[in-house]
Parts: sequence; structure tokens; C-alpha cells
Amino acid sequence: MSATLHLENISKSFGEIRSLVNIDFEVFPGEVVGLLGDNGAGKSTLIKVMTGYYQPDEGKLYWKGNRLERFSVSKSRELGIETVYQERALSDQHSIWRNLFMGRELTNRFKLLDIKRMKQEADSLMNQMKFTGASITSDKTVDTMSGGERQGIAISRALHFQTELIILDEPTMGLSLSETSKVLNFVGEIKSTGKSCIFIDHNIFHVYPVADRIVVLDRGYKVGEFTRGQLTLEELTKKLYHVARTGLML
Repeated sequence: MSATLHLENISKSFGEIRSLVNIDFEVFPGEVVGLLGDNGAGKSTLIKVMTGYYQPDEGKLYWKGNRLERFSVSKSRELGIETVYQERALSDQHSIWRNLFMGRELTNRFKLLDIKRMKQEADSLMNQMKFTGASITSDKTVDTMSGGERQGIAISRALHFQTELIILDEPTMGLSLSETSKVLNFVGEIKSTGKSCIFIDHNIFHVYPVADRIVVLDRGYKVGEFTRGQLTLEELTKKLYHVARTGLML
């Protein structure tokens, strides 16, 4: 089975600063890959290479086995790569259904907004993502929702538009334990749809429960890669501490 996205020997520098050095990375259909690393590890640069925002200095990118040439942001969206950033980028004063379809509104045969259909699809999507609570309907405004629920709306929006790969950029940042739990449940729903997911974070305790595989970056290098079954959470935590303290590969 071909990887949904495969990066081979990717390097990227900014002047004398080497942000990525010979990075190999892949994610398969229906797989959640945790991408771990402290600030400055290269996570953000790698995201921008994956989404066409940066062109690598060296290396190749493949989508479902086909090499990507002249890769760009618009091309990545066309392929079905969506990034949910930690800022969540939702319009707080608008309803859930308006947020889900903002910029991609559905119209009827008269080219008028098909509000009824958008509300129906929003309710169906929220049911699929297992939003709980009778008060959460497609008409609910985003500013009345919790942080975890807002992140779920952003994830739902990414899922709806034929997305093949969802990249989550520190989705639990600043959330309480209960809200973090909600987000992790949403990540599980991504996996159940057969889509690929890259879960980027610096907190192993958030990534470990939902990731099938974990990749560790440190100062631009890939220093480790494990399936969740290979190591317990305690063992992986010790290895990450070893990297932070010594800078050596695992």
C-alpha cells in the first residue's frame, strides 16, 4: 500500500540555519502519526513543506506513490491536504453551519445559498464526529462553545471537503484536561473515517494515546521513530528526555 504522503530526504535551510536535515517521513491511509519535538525542532517548517508553502532545498515529495512537481499551497489543497492550526481560525459570531461552509457555500440550482442543505449536512457531520449534548445544533454560535468543541468544528470542516490528510498543529494548546480529552476523541473519529492524520505537538501525553506511530524531531533532525506498541509511555518519555538532554538520536 502506497503512503498517502511520503517525504524523502527533505532538507531546508534559511541562510546558515538548517531547519530540516535529510528528513524521511510518511503517513499511510487511516493512520495517525504523532510528530513530536520542542520549539525549534523543525515541526513548523516540515508542515510548510508538506503543504507547499516552502519548497525544500533538497529531497522529493510523493502523493500516493506519484512524485509531486512544482508543489504549492493550492496544489496541496487540491490533493486534499488540510491544516488545522492551533488558532482554530473560526468566526466566533457565526453559527456552526456558517463556519463549516464559509468560503465554500452550497447553492441550489438557482445559484442561491442552500441553507437547509448546509444545516442538514452540518448536523450529520457533527453526529458523525460524535458531538455530545442536545444543545449543540448547527445553529449554535461558535462563541458559546468550549475550546475543545471549537477545535472539533475546525476538524469537522477539514474532514468535510474531501480531505485525505488532516494536519493538526498543536490542537490541545491551552486546553484543560477535559477539553483535551474531547479533541483526542475527535482525532479518533478522523481515523475511523479512513483519513490520514498528522498530530503535531510537544506533549507526549497528548499524542501517545491516539497515535499509531510517533516521529521525533530535534533541531532539524529526525532522531527517532516508533510504533506505539514498541514502547510504553514511560519508556518513550525517558527516551525523549535523553534526546533533550544529550541531543543524540534514539
